[in-house]
Amino acid sequence: MTTQNQPIRLQSADVYRGFVMLLMMAEVLQFHKISEALPTNSFWQFMAFNQSHVESWFLNLFPRENPFVANDGGYVTLSFIPTLATMILGLFAGNVLISEKADNQKLRTFLIYGIVSLLIGFLLNYFGICPNVKRIWTPTWVIFSGGWCFLLMAFFYYVIDIQQKQKWGYWLMIIGMNSIVAYIFAHTIDGYISKALHTHLGENYDTIFGIPYRTIIHGGLILLFEWLILNWMYKKKIFIRI
Repeated sequence: MTTQNQPIRLQSADVYRGFVMLLMMAEVLQFHKISEALPTNSFWQFMAFNQSHVESWFLNLFPRENPFVANDGGYVTLSFIPTLATMILGLFAGNVLISEKADNQKLRTFLIYGIVSLLIGFLLNYFGICPNVKRIWTPTWVIFSGGWCFLLMAFFYYVIDIQQKQKWGYWLMIIGMNSIVAYIFAHTIDGYISKALHTHLGENYDTIFGIPYRTIIHGGLILLFEWLILNWMYKKKIFIRI
C-alpha cells in the first residue's frame, strides 16, 4: 500500500479568490453605475459594427425561434472568446504557484507579468488599437485586468505565504474556500435576503443615515448574512467543489 503526499493548500490563493468573489458579491452595494456611453471615435464605431454584425451572422446560422438581433444590456455573445483568455491567464498563475521555483522567483514572475500586462493594456487603449471595455470583455480588458490580477496575487502571496501573516485574511479565505457557493449566493439568495430585511426591519430601515447611504446599509447587511452562512459552512467543513 502506497501513500501519496497531499498537496499543500496555499492560503494566499484562497484569500485572493475570496477577494475577487467579494468584489462580485459587493455589486449589491451599488457603489457606481455602469457607464451608458462608450467612445464614439471612428475606430470604436468600426469595431462595434463588425462585432455585432459577425455575432448576428454567426448566431443566425443555427435554428432559432426568432432571428437574433442583439443581446440586452449591451453584452456580446462572442465575448466568450476573450473570456476564455482570462481563464488561461489563471492557468499561467496556477502553474507558477505549483512550480518548484523559489518563493522570490514566483513573486518576481507575478510582478513582471502584472506590470507588463498593465503597460500593454494601457498602450492598446491609448493608441486606439483596441478599446478597454469591461462590459463586452475586449482583448485589451483581458490583458489590463489580468495585470491587476497578477499584482494582487503577488501581494497576497508575499504577505500570506512568504511573510506568514495569515490571520488578517481569514474573512476573505472563508469566501475563497467556497467560491462556487459565493458565486451562487450573488445571483440567488441576495434577493431573498433583501426582501426579508425589508419585511422584518421595515421598508425604510436603510435610511437611518440618510437616503444617499441606503444602498450601502442594505447591501452591507446582505453581504454580512451571506458571509455568516459561508463562515458556518467553513466551520462545518462543508465545501462545494467541482
